[in-house]
Amino acid sequence: MILGNPIGEGNTAVIYLYDNKIVKVFKDHLPDTESAYEANKQRFAYACGLPVPNVLDVTKIDGKQAIIMEFIEGKTLGELFFEDMERAEYYIGLSIDIQQKIHQMRTESLELMSEKIQRQLEDSSVDEFQKEILMKKLNLMTYENRLCHGDFHLLNLIMSGGVVTIIDWVDASAGDIRADVCRTYLLYSERSIDVAELYLRLYCEKSGLAKEDILQWLPIIAGARLAENVVSESRERLLAIVNQYV
Repeated sequence: MILGNPIGEGNTAVIYLYDNKIVKVFKDHLPDTESAYEANKQRFAYACGLPVPNVLDVTKIDGKQAIIMEFIEGKTLGELFFEDMERAEYYIGLSIDIQQKIHQMRTESLELMSEKIQRQLEDSSVDEFQKEILMKKLNLMTYENRLCHGDFHLLNLIMSGGVVTIIDWVDASAGDIRADVCRTYLLYSERSIDVAELYLRLYCEKSGLAKEDILQWLPIIAGARLAENVVSESRERLLAIVNQYV
């Protein structure tokens, strides 16, 4: 299979469009189970009736793990947002409606968010005292396990024919919806605190959740994100968030 030039690339995989299908080819440093692990999460979301690309195959291409899935043609809500920022509130509000549909789903079959965050905190670059405090704070959280996307933002939502499809389910887990919202807030605040605050205000208005209940997760989520070593994210900013609360 000659895939040609990629149409996108992330930390874990390179994305190709081939034969009107999306081919996600995983990088070599990942465990051999990574493609099946991610595909199962996406299949679960699809089985819930959520607008998610259908997984067509989990295979290997030139010795590399790959997922072949349905191609959704359209623009991301992020692209539409930047093309018409006067409608910022509309696009953020639309994304929240979709995120709330995800959060309605109860699940015990996916990886527990608490276990994933604990693993990330153990690998995080916060000092041992901060790590202990964050672990204790995590263990004191009580909630009902709901489906959480884990990387929810406008660039992972594709508008096609009036329908919005949710992509990139690699970080999905069963956990606290407040933590999922806090994670989105943190991602937005990396680029624009105004967008982050707009998102948080609208989510609280639509859900009835209190801002302080969501932001209680902020030092935990920031500490865990330090373990991801994302090039575009400022380590100093994340440490400052942890230091502010711990």
